[in-house]
Amino acid sequence: MSTIKNFEDLKVWQKSRILCQQIFEIIEEKNFSKDYKLKDQINGSSGSVMDNIAEGFGRQGNNEFINFLTISNGSVMEVKSQLYRALDRKYIIRQKFDELSLLIEEISKMIFGLIAYLGKSDFRGQKFKAREK
Repeated sequence: MSTIKNFEDLKVWQKSRILCQQIFEIIEEKNFSKDYKLKDQINGSSGSVMDNIAEGFGRQGNNEFINFLTISNGSVMEVKSQLYRALDRKYIIRQKFDELSLLIEEISKMIFGLIAYLGKSDFRGQKFKAREK
């Protein structure tokens, strides 16, 4: 993995941003937009996916980053569960559900791949670099 300087460089964050935008587009549709509770929940959950990746990266320590990545994965699974509710209430069609589910699974795999990479790394994190000298 090349050196990542900003969270925006992380492919998993970029994919999470796409998910967040796609969720926003569907919750703005007429029927979905009137289900305020579900609309707010799924909007918050999808934002939490990308936000926790960014926050974990910003902590500059591998263990903290891994912790935030697990939170992010929990949020992406929460989005999937909420999508089932949207499908059951006929706010989205099966094709859109399947498309978003694939994206969610891709994000989850990327999160676990990053966790595995960080877990194997001898580098503890940027914030420890100055302390090690």
